[in-house]
Amino acid sequence: MRLIFVSAVMLLSLASGVASASTDCPGNPGALGTSRTIAVDPVEHTRLGTMQYPETLPLRDHEVVLTFDDGPLPAHTNAILDILAAQCVKATFFMVGRMAKESPEAVRRVFSEGHSIGTHSENHPFHFGEMPPERIRSEIDDGIAHVTEALGDPAHLAPFFRIPGLRRSDEVESYLAGRGIMVWSADFLADDWRHISSTQVVRLALSRLEAKGKGIFLLHDIQERTVVALPVILRELKARGYRIVHVVPATATEPKTATDPQQWFFNTPPEQTPMAKLSVQSIWLARAAPITPSSEIVLRNQTQESFSIDAPDEGQQGPLSKSATNHTRLPGSWPIAAEGFNSVSPLEAKLIAEPDLRSFR
Repeated sequence: MRLIFVSAVMLLSLASGVASASTDCPGNPGALGTSRTIAVDPVEHTRLGTMQYPETLPLRDHEVVLTFDDGPLPAHTNAILDILAAQCVKATFFMVGRMAKESPEAVRRVFSEGHSIGTHSENHPFHFGEMPPERIRSEIDDGIAHVTEALGDPAHLAPFFRIPGLRRSDEVESYLAGRGIMVWSADFLADDWRHISSTQVVRLALSRLEAKGKGIFLLHDIQERTVVALPVILRELKARGYRIVHVVPATATEPKTATDPQQWFFNTPPEQTPMAKLSVQSIWLARAAPITPSSEIVLRNQTQESFSIDAPDEGQQGPLSKSATNHTRLPGSWPIAAEGFNSVSPLEAKLIAEPDLRSFR
């Protein structure tokens, strides 16, 4: 009987420990928090994200992994770090090498605040999978070198990589796998690199998350619209019962999280799962203006935005050429509905045309 009692106490302690991870946030008892941390082995699982691959992270229903690309850009990256810290939320940042070289203090701040750091190439070329093999390798290696240099310790860099523009190819993935680096795609996006309002970023993020129920969420920490949208997104995640999961690489001191093979796949077959339809702009960044070496020039192109019921649509990019679909995804992934690559759901069309934040206030 005593053994049963002790076991029950231990189970209750574990349960309360998981709960406290999302509520024990200094100065903010109602914070979203980080519900748990999972450690992954990049050698066992080399490619993640159902937008392009059959596998994704072994998440439970209503669990979300936040990721940010293209930084660091101190003016916006630091603001995003402040927002995450206020909610005790941990994320993964995929950094561009030349941006890290320009702003090493921002890189170190991301790490010191407990976030994971992966890489995103040296210069973020927009036709990554179509480049010559030697250029691909150089972009990967130089990006890793400059982010590592900014961190000051190779052990601080996670073996995670997101391909610029999600422009995958067998050459890219083979080289990364040979280096023991895990490729991260995504499960859903918010189109925050497009010329849309912060209101629309929120709406697209939430509608696509609700359609999938969980997953890897891709955002960008060089966009002011993302800075404005993020507090609302986090507040809505909390209100809707979502939980944040932090991902770290497995090490000798942090063994991989025990999982079953089927946990790395969505449980419901794609053809049976209701999904938000993603526009072609949701798949590629190829038509976006490339980031420039100078942070000042990047900032110069940003517009001041704030949430407004009457926030106008700032325009949409035109469709990509058919050649852009060559490196979209592998069999078994399911980023879009069967109606077509260019389709947008009626809900998303309405959100783009009629942004309204009254439900978030």
